[in-house]
Amino acid sequence: MGSELVAFLGACTLIAAAPGPSTVLIIRNSLRGRRPGIFTVFGNETGVFLWGLFAAFGLTALLDASRLAYDIFRLVGAVVLVGFGIQTLRAARRAGEESLETAQPQTPLSAARAYRAGLLLNLANPKAGIFAMAFLPQFVPQGAPHLTTMVGLAALWAVFETGYYATYVWGVGRLRAVLSRPGVRRRLEQISGTVLIALAARLAAEG
Repeated sequence: MGSELVAFLGACTLIAAAPGPSTVLIIRNSLRGRRPGIFTVFGNETGVFLWGLFAAFGLTALLDASRLAYDIFRLVGAVVLVGFGIQTLRAARRAGEESLETAQPQTPLSAARAYRAGLLLNLANPKAGIFAMAFLPQFVPQGAPHLTTMVGLAALWAVFETGYYATYVWGVGRLRAVLSRPGVRRRLEQISGTVLIALAARLAAEG
């Protein structure tokens, strides 16, 4: 079991390090403060754990088996990503209208809104469900109870990623004085919004 656990955590590291919409949202919300950043992480990892549960109970197999269900889920996910992208680009425009002398603090983002944003963005991605279904069973040791092991692995995956992404929140917090300047913030918001919309287009265009 020890070697499987090491391999599993190594795979979790590679997955977390791969850039994606959740990473963009975590970094963006961390600019609003460490509390919004960490609650975005909590929301995202709740989604990770739920996808793991769905995979353990075989529910994500429905997405894999039904092209129609997957396509509906995929298009809904693309709409969610576009919504986040537009919201981010609007924030960039507002930042651009501020001058260094008149810049006002950003509107606080509540922990509840940050959590919901992280959860929604994660659950809106059907590829996460298909991936969980393919990923977790590889690390179930031979002879181990399948359901309980899958649930345990899903929980470990979520906890591990929480710690990993917390370093992003901490890093952004350390650089917040620089990153929160109107010009820098505007550029970051523009990049984030463009990336989210590009990811939405990619998701919508998948055949």
